[in-house]
Amino acid sequence: MLCYNFYMSDAKKNTIAILLVFILVPFFIVWATEIKTESPPLNKKEAIIITLDGVINPVAAEYVAKSIKKATEKKAELLIIQLDTPGGLDTSMRNIVKDINNSQIPIVVYVSPSGARAASAGVFITMAAHIAAMSPGTNIGAAHPVAIGEKMDKALAEKALNDAVAYIKSIAEQHGRNAKWAEDAVRKSISATEVEALKNNVIDLIANNIDDLLTKIHGKKVKVFYQERLIDTSNLTLVHDEMGLRSKILNFISDPNVAYLLMLIGFYGIFFELTNPGSIFPGVLGGICLVLAFYSFQTLPVNYAGLLLILIGIVLFILEVKVVSYGMLTIGGIVSVVLGSLMLYDSPFPFMKLSLSIIIPAAIITALFFIITFKLAYKAYKSKPVTGQEGLVGLEGVAKTDISSEGGMVFIHGEYWSAYADSFINKDEKVVVEEVKGLKLKVRKS
Repeated sequence: MLCYNFYMSDAKKNTIAILLVFILVPFFIVWATEIKTESPPLNKKEAIIITLDGVINPVAAEYVAKSIKKATEKKAELLIIQLDTPGGLDTSMRNIVKDINNSQIPIVVYVSPSGARAASAGVFITMAAHIAAMSPGTNIGAAHPVAIGEKMDKALAEKALNDAVAYIKSIAEQHGRNAKWAEDAVRKSISATEVEALKNNVIDLIANNIDDLLTKIHGKKVKVFYQERLIDTSNLTLVHDEMGLRSKILNFISDPNVAYLLMLIGFYGIFFELTNPGSIFPGVLGGICLVLAFYSFQTLPVNYAGLLLILIGIVLFILEVKVVSYGMLTIGGIVSVVLGSLMLYDSPFPFMKLSLSIIIPAAIITALFFIITFKLAYKAYKSKPVTGQEGLVGLEGVAKTDISSEGGMVFIHGEYWSAYADSFINKDEKVVVEEVKGLKLKVRKS
């Protein structure tokens, strides 16, 4: 029988245990929060309320789809989408519109609270609702399509514009809204206040709050899934369906600033693992952060020239340690990282650009991290070895026999070694190690 004995130090066991806790605990938390609770009695009338506050992205589209499905399963009276968005991705917006059009319960889009907006993709979503409402002090419009992450020639831009116009006109006509205004919102980027939107038949009503909204839509008839339906808001129970923890995390990391920081942390972690093999934790953390960053990049307009400039900046920081440049490489690295960071996201929208309050500290910290790390590593590389055979060079010992070029014996560092010398050394004389060749020492008189 063969028996294998695996030994692992306590420090490494503790590291792995901490790592497992770090990885597994979030999954258990997400699993626990996603457990379905028992559905309320079906005879209890409900209005489900969800909030879309931010960029329209795949996470938002998934959130809306799940909420509509949940509301349908509960046989809710209606679903209210409280909207405040600067716009977002075309594909995500179209997925939301399709889910609204195919919903079996009435969908109310309510642009709220005061100061909110339904811009760009938000215009399409609002006009696709069975009932569109706005709060006082809100606005809607500016839906002209803009290329994100790529440059379109004139012909391609015209095709995208005509496609968006046809799409929003079909949505407006389907719900009996002002198709001409909708076309101008796309072609001319016009916007309207809540009062102007109501006057131009863009929305159905203005409501001060949710209670006012429910009062005003009571008794309204809407066409839902090709059937007329009377909305009854009497004795409704309001249920707020918040975004799940998983969706909140994915939505959080989809933020351009968060994705950028995850990328830098990923680089730090991988670099530290490569320079310190066996550390485990930095490598795993770096790998996870890079995967999360690249997940975010697929929903963001990443400019790979900017990404390349960031990598060049990191290379310049590394070279600063080995090349005497009197700080020029460090300055070049900082400039490269800052320019790369500014170029990283190719978008005309401010909400998809990096903040300078993130870029400048990140560039300085990156420079300090790589310069300090490499200086320490280079210093360790150049320092005199203190262990192994190389550590014997420079040590003093005693000749135990006469030593010549033919050989002899010395006692150094508590050990007997074969030795030789260029000049004759008498027994019991003190010697110093000059060189180690295999298992033989070259010595000289001390």
